[in-house]
Amino acid sequence: MLRRTKIVATLGPASDDLETLRKMIEAGLDVARLNFSHGDADDHRRRAEVLRQAAKECGREVGIMGDLQGPKIRIRRFANHSVALACGDKFFLDSALGLMDGNQDGVGVALDTLHEDVKVGDVLLLNDGLITLQVASVDGTRIHTTVMNDGILSDHKGINLKGGGLSAAALTDIDKSNIKLAAEMDLDFLAVSFVRNGEDVEEARRLLTEAGSDALIVAKVERAEAVVDIDSIIEASDVIMVARGDLGVEMGYAELTGIQKKLIRKTRKAHKIVITATQMMESMIQNPIPTRAEVSDVSNAVMDGTDAVMLSGETAVGQYPVNAIEAMAEVALGAEKFPLPMGMTSHRINDSFELVDEAIAMAAMYTANHMGAKAIIALTESGSTTRWMSRIRSDMPIYAFTPHVRTSRRVCMYRGVHPVSFEIDPSNPRRLYQDIFDKLLENELVEVNDLAILTKGDLDGVSGSTNAMKIIKIKSSS
Repeated sequence: MLRRTKIVATLGPASDDLETLRKMIEAGLDVARLNFSHGDADDHRRRAEVLRQAAKECGREVGIMGDLQGPKIRIRRFANHSVALACGDKFFLDSALGLMDGNQDGVGVALDTLHEDVKVGDVLLLNDGLITLQVASVDGTRIHTTVMNDGILSDHKGINLKGGGLSAAALTDIDKSNIKLAAEMDLDFLAVSFVRNGEDVEEARRLLTEAGSDALIVAKVERAEAVVDIDSIIEASDVIMVARGDLGVEMGYAELTGIQKKLIRKTRKAHKIVITATQMMESMIQNPIPTRAEVSDVSNAVMDGTDAVMLSGETAVGQYPVNAIEAMAEVALGAEKFPLPMGMTSHRINDSFELVDEAIAMAAMYTANHMGAKAIIALTESGSTTRWMSRIRSDMPIYAFTPHVRTSRRVCMYRGVHPVSFEIDPSNPRRLYQDIFDKLLENELVEVNDLAILTKGDLDGVSGSTNAMKIIKIKSSS
């Protein structure tokens, strides 16, 4: 049984040597994430190079996603590196305070406009919500607060405003430099952190295009205002990431699961790709197996129809990076055995299609689901036909036959789609079907006499030209 849900895993010190990467790919890694918040350009170049070598040795294509740091708002530093705060203490935040001048009374903050974004009564959440401050007054750049719970606050911890509303732009100068790096490295995906609206995504795409890249844009939904403006973000993006860390802090953990389900549903309905991320198997940073709660978390995301699930610290700095991918793959396979909501025959049943290749994709899935086909084969240039196919819930594999490495790496993120490197022989077009059969049989993807659905275009090499569907029976050339 081929796993349909894809696995994204973050590379880091625990997972950037050739042997470990080979084992991660063999365990089920589909897309590797380079976190631009850590390391320098040379680190990212080296990791990408080693990953490509490992994928080549494994005979597979693996996508690479660069993840921009974004405007993560943090406090500055304390003279003694940390302070102990108690409920009821008075504590201030001040963007005008020196870099290392924090003390028991207050600390600097790395957002010059923070005092303009808050008002009396607002709640600020520090260190992922472990420290809660309520704004008592604002005096110039200084924000006076009351501490609402006991805890230790140390250097460089993050700040969120409960309910969202901080004015920091999505792209920093460092991000703009890293966009050029992503283009130089020919990455397949670029994740934009802390987007507020569709305009933030469009700006990132413009800068990426100017840098010479056509990588797919991943919008990370981790601000409260992004949830409010989610429709424009989905429209402007290729992929949505449900980034549950900061999103949970800003929106509140009680609502997070419902928001996750809503985002997955809306993204799939818009024919876009969705990743579910953050702390999915966090305990595996130290432990060789996940908790039952983590298993349930991953399973629920899979059953909701997410295209991919993501590992962060588990594979970047954890003690068991290969085990984490193996566990994720096993849980995803287990969850995929159970029926999913939304009937396979009703998807877009009353819609009109504007594009021929989209109509062919929908017809192919409907036919395959109702004829008991064993596979769907799409001869594709850009992978768009298989993306549309993957929006329909189906148990059968979709094989993206393509001559383009770029397309193979992109479809690594699409649920249920598996890339197959394939060149059409222009000198002998009559052998096309048998060449397809031979490729499938050689890789043990089908058996002789299996029924399959094939989609193709009359014009080879032209993106968006898919205009034909055929029902075929697999035959052996011997």
